[in-house]
Amino acid sequence: MKWIPTLFAAEAIPSAMITFVAMLMFLQLGIGWETCTLLCALLTLPWVLKSFVRRKVRQAGRFAIVLRGVEVLIFLTLCLLAFSFNTSKASAYLIFTSLFVLCLLCAWHELAARMYYERMLRPRQQRLYNGPKMFASQVSTILTYGVMIVLVGFLEVFYHNRRNAIPYSWSTAVYLLAGFYLLLVLCNLFTLKQPRISDASQGETLGDAVRAEIRVIDRIAHKPRWLLVVAALGFYLLPQSLMFCTRVLFLMAPVADGGLGCSLQWVGLAQGTVGVIAFSLGLWLGYRLSTRRSLFWPQALAMPLSPVVYLVMTQCPPSALLPLCMATFAAQFCFGFGLNGCMVFVRYISGERYRSTINYLYIPVVSLVMLLPLAISGWLARATGFATFFLIDSLLALPSWLAAYVVRSRLLKGHQ
Repeated sequence: MKWIPTLFAAEAIPSAMITFVAMLMFLQLGIGWETCTLLCALLTLPWVLKSFVRRKVRQAGRFAIVLRGVEVLIFLTLCLLAFSFNTSKASAYLIFTSLFVLCLLCAWHELAARMYYERMLRPRQQRLYNGPKMFASQVSTILTYGVMIVLVGFLEVFYHNRRNAIPYSWSTAVYLLAGFYLLLVLCNLFTLKQPRISDASQGETLGDAVRAEIRVIDRIAHKPRWLLVVAALGFYLLPQSLMFCTRVLFLMAPVADGGLGCSLQWVGLAQGTVGVIAFSLGLWLGYRLSTRRSLFWPQALAMPLSPVVYLVMTQCPPSALLPLCMATFAAQFCFGFGLNGCMVFVRYISGERYRSTINYLYIPVVSLVMLLPLAISGWLARATGFATFFLIDSLLALPSWLAAYVVRSRLLKGHQ
């Protein structure tokens, strides 16, 4: 299946730009913490709205053609993003607009890729290839968040005598990434074929699928508990939602502001490389063990522990790269392992629709409940200071565990 690594690498690269790299772009342009986190939250809106366009993407069909077309548009948008940095005065809002368009295309690509995957492979084959799919996705994330950020840091040192060294460095790095993405586009041009498994061969016609989807929506809408499950999911993810962007603020902020004052190279190595590897290992381990019903509680206990690691770093700042990487590894492993637990909530709301999803952060209901905490996290960090912020965030482990207990033991009892 030569198309699996290239297809999901083409999906992961622009998604990583939105999820992880955008925050660093805004910070380096001199935007305040409050605006940075607000803009990053707004960039998740296309993922929140995926459910509203899912049926239209499915009805359009021709997924191989759609994927090729969307990938060409993503390449052009990456070029536009690189050009936006290279203007006489880089505009944060022009860059934000380019990133927002990129996120719209990412959401479209993700929907079409998932439908293509489910039609090219039967359910048993899908489970077999979920590992390679996840591997290709996470390697591409490391390339985008780790290698690219380290490269930008080195370019800023190399071009330090230039008038606009920082925008020029970002522009160069994004152009290089766009060139690599073009290679993926060309590979998928030849490897993507028409799906071999039609909807009918899977036991449903397109009309049956649409009617079944409507029945699922009606069934959920008439269950008063579904709103409570969504609210509980929000509390379950609240500690991670608040620290998703503030961890980067903490690493990049000057020591005088309570941060660690890390360079881009350190952030790229600690967060973009070691952190992504740890997150991937935790995600993979939780996924592999997810068939065991008793595993939910270890996942729920691990989920809100990451802020504790950053709280410790506010009191005992790491003096070298190695202890920083070790702390980041521990925090991100807990995040990845615990994130699998959110599927208990998601299955109640959406059934098995997201059974082949490899990154739960892009599930609409997950993006929805994370949006508001993500948006206000910069303001809270500014108002309270990092030490107090991470202390409050660590204490939010209690409502996170309570939400997991109520949903698993009370609301969903007998539903699973």
